[in-house]
Amino acid sequence: MAKKINLNDYLGHSMDCTCGKEHKTNLKIVDIDKDAVSRLPKHIEALGYKKPFLVADVNTWAAAGALAAEKLDVAGISYKKYIFNEKELIPDERTLGSLMMAFSRDCDVIVAVGSGTLNDLCKFSSFQLGLDYMVFATAPSMDGFVSIGAALITNYVKTTYQAHVPLAVIGDTDILAAAPMEMITAGLGDILGKYTCLLDWKMAHIITGEYYCSHIADMVKEAVEIVVEESTRIKDRNPDAVKAVTEALVLSGIAMSFVGNSRPASGSEHHLSHYWEMKFQAEGKKPILHGIKVGIGMIAVTKMYETLENEQFDFASLKERSFDYAAWEKKVKDCYQDAAPGIIALEEKAQKNNLDKRNKRLAILEKKWPEILRTIKESLPSSAEMEKLLASLGAPINPAQIGVSSELVEDAVILAKEVRDRFTLLQVLWDTGLLDEYAKMIAAYFGEKANC
Repeated sequence: MAKKINLNDYLGHSMDCTCGKEHKTNLKIVDIDKDAVSRLPKHIEALGYKKPFLVADVNTWAAAGALAAEKLDVAGISYKKYIFNEKELIPDERTLGSLMMAFSRDCDVIVAVGSGTLNDLCKFSSFQLGLDYMVFATAPSMDGFVSIGAALITNYVKTTYQAHVPLAVIGDTDILAAAPMEMITAGLGDILGKYTCLLDWKMAHIITGEYYCSHIADMVKEAVEIVVEESTRIKDRNPDAVKAVTEALVLSGIAMSFVGNSRPASGSEHHLSHYWEMKFQAEGKKPILHGIKVGIGMIAVTKMYETLENEQFDFASLKERSFDYAAWEKKVKDCYQDAAPGIIALEEKAQKNNLDKRNKRLAILEKKWPEILRTIKESLPSSAEMEKLLASLGAPINPAQIGVSSELVEDAVILAKEVRDRFTLLQVLWDTGLLDEYAKMIAAYFGEKANC
């Protein structure tokens, strides 16, 4: 591999950037390598902690927690532990409450043994308790290890809460490479989602003037390209390839901490994923790994961007289009159900669908359309290329493969933008009157593929 990710370049110092901002992260230690579990006690002591509180579930305890505890015992480090009995954790109020109730107040640091949900729960609970936390990663399945936000479900709505980053991320490559393959490909899907999210970010900068840092965008894109280069070795569980995926996921989190939110790592592909996740939870269905959904969302968004390149707009007519708020509200209530009040409250605050604001965006879109077309062409690989890459590793590439119906695909394209106050391709499609048409188009595209 020509290039490698060097995470130490970003640790332990602030960086004055050409964007005019100072970037820094509180992350102090990243150890993703062979036999890292043996170095866990050394890292805990180096950070000055005396008694860690280990948090795992039954899966991650078996995969790594018991071994980590053994290393702490040998090193003479006292600890407490809490192991969730559930195999499928939901990061809601009940789960968070059970963790907070189990916490032992004589512990001075929380160690998340796992990834995904466990990381979010430990991130938020440690923040609320005023404690630091560390991550002992068991699978390279998502990019939230060192993001500043904790993704939780409250009042049935997937919401990102402000929290803090861990002081250390430890990942033993032998343990990471032994993770279920779907978790490894989920991490890959989350990384590939950066193609579309970075384009969404640049589009928001062009159209709305939102803050954008080309240095951060470039560092994330370079990490994505390194992972793509290593992708052929992932299916063989090559430790170096899995290390590259994990480090790219961590770097993505560093980028989020540099910006102060998830913008460099989460766009419309994530919003589709969030919508499907909320619907699955509401219907009592088994959750699908975040990165798996993001990978499919990335394919959908890439396909929609490819279609957008061929559009011709009558901007004067677009500015005359009305908005049926009552119909929108009914659709939100029908589809979001218990989560609808939160979605409606967000729109009342954000005014994403305000016609005056829409027309201002359309004026900029008209003026900068040639620049936007160039940006799309320069930013994305083809949807066919991404499908081929994921399929070669056995990862799902069609919503039907994970139990998402054509109707749910269509509804997600129409409604997923309401999950966040964030400008993405989905808002562009709403502004230009194409959202419903593209929802039907992408649902039909996946439907035809599923029947092949």
